[in-house]
Amino acid sequence: MSDDLCVEVPAATTFRIRWAAAQWEAEQAMALRRAVFCHEQGIFAGDDRDETDARAQLLVAVKCEADDAPGMVVGTVRIHEDEPGVWFGSRLAVHAAYRSHGKIGATLIRLAVSSAHGLGCTKFLAHVQSQNVPLFRRLHWNVLAEETLLGRPHHLMQADLDYYPACLTPGIGMQAMGRSGT
Repeated sequence: MSDDLCVEVPAATTFRIRWAAAQWEAEQAMALRRAVFCHEQGIFAGDDRDETDARAQLLVAVKCEADDAPGMVVGTVRIHEDEPGVWFGSRLAVHAAYRSHGKIGATLIRLAVSSAHGLGCTKFLAHVQSQNVPLFRRLHWNVLAEETLLGRPHHLMQADLDYYPACLTPGIGMQAMGRSGT
């Protein structure tokens, strides 16, 4: 067999989805939120931060680098307990260049719900932009109501906690693989 038949296949990119721990992760997550919600979507002017950020847990998707460099935040979401047992997720954002990489958004959602579940969550809710409802339905969420928030159509949705086992190690988090060569 000839060596010219061998083709090098690029390795798939790995993403680590976890609770943000380092300052650089939080800074990059906030910059990503501004890029998505302020510049790209035009929902907020200047900054999307609000009073929820002070009590929310930030989650990040970090692109893992082969040389063990810190990486880059390519996705984020925040979670918070609104009342005992009732948690909300919000500000889900994935960098435009990484939206086609597979499971970044879905894995952020899984860790958000599973880590809240591990902290005693009995109900997990989110106000989801209408274009994202199909993704959430595939992830076992149900629509509770249609509403308009910030001038845009949204759906109040609830996660089916039976599909989200409690995660007791959100600092370690989960891994997602991108498509080969990405």
